[in-house]
Amino acid sequence: MGNRYKKREKFSSKIFNFFATLIAAYFIGAQVIGAAGYNLKFAQISDVHYAKGEPNSSYKMLENSGELLSDAVMQVNAADGVDFVMFSGDMLDIPKRSQLMEFISIVKNLNVPWYVAFGNHDVDFDGKFTKSEFLKIVGAHNLSFTETKPYYAFKPKKGFKVIVLDTMITSRVTANGEVPLEQLEWLDNEVKNTSNNDVIIIFQHVPALEPYPNEQHKLLNDTAVLKHLYSYNRPLILFSGHYHGTKVVQDGNLLFVNSPALISYPNAFRIVNVNSQKDKVIVDLYYKETNLKEIQTRSRLRVIFPGMFEGEGKDRAGTYELKK
Repeated sequence: MGNRYKKREKFSSKIFNFFATLIAAYFIGAQVIGAAGYNLKFAQISDVHYAKGEPNSSYKMLENSGELLSDAVMQVNAADGVDFVMFSGDMLDIPKRSQLMEFISIVKNLNVPWYVAFGNHDVDFDGKFTKSEFLKIVGAHNLSFTETKPYYAFKPKKGFKVIVLDTMITSRVTANGEVPLEQLEWLDNEVKNTSNNDVIIIFQHVPALEPYPNEQHKLLNDTAVLKHLYSYNRPLILFSGHYHGTKVVQDGNLLFVNSPALISYPNAFRIVNVNSQKDKVIVDLYYKETNLKEIQTRSRLRVIFPGMFEGEGKDRAGTYELKK
């Protein structure tokens, strides 16, 4: 009887120790995850202006657009741990179905999911090639992309939400942008329904904060959009293109990142790492120039103020910290 009791006691002790070990491991693991935070790595490629068969313009290397895009795809595939790629507008130079198919034939070689935000060169103003048709073609050739609206949101990973805004005006011919009231209300809703622990990353072609003044390219309701962004009182990281210039501005817990164009000097794109911790967000910006140096050299000769487009060192690469 005594031996049987001792055996039962030993067995109970083993069961207790087993579960105690599991619980300890869980809490240790949770502490490690809490200390390291959540990590997201992505590439932003802006202003590709793909244009097969088109001659170079005054400053855009259109006849080399395919080579530049192929090189960017190769660089992304060679980078470790990239979660997705965002093409932040002006994927095309001329809005044609045939050009979009050519663009897709190159980017389908990416080994990570890819998404798009509309630029002013991507669709027609007269309705011959619409946003819905553009999205339908992308969705048919991109298993990662299921969106049917030009603005949308998704969660690429635990701890992060990506919001894509549509800043394009299609009612008239213009390079200006706008975020309509309906879309701003949708944005308010998306932010409101996102946990405070999640980091929000916003992509839009036309920036809310200009990298340098240009009345013909600016966001027409930038004051209203900025008012919304500041009212959220949480870390926001905003990526844009359109101006072909490289600029980073941090204002409190908002980080405005304007990225270079692939088609014109400096013929570059960004790889970004975002680390979300308990009380802060750390953003590492990496600057990736094309490997096609002969094209880049010719591209530089076509712009009057190359320094304005390449930005300062802090605009190209650096580490930025946002408080939660």
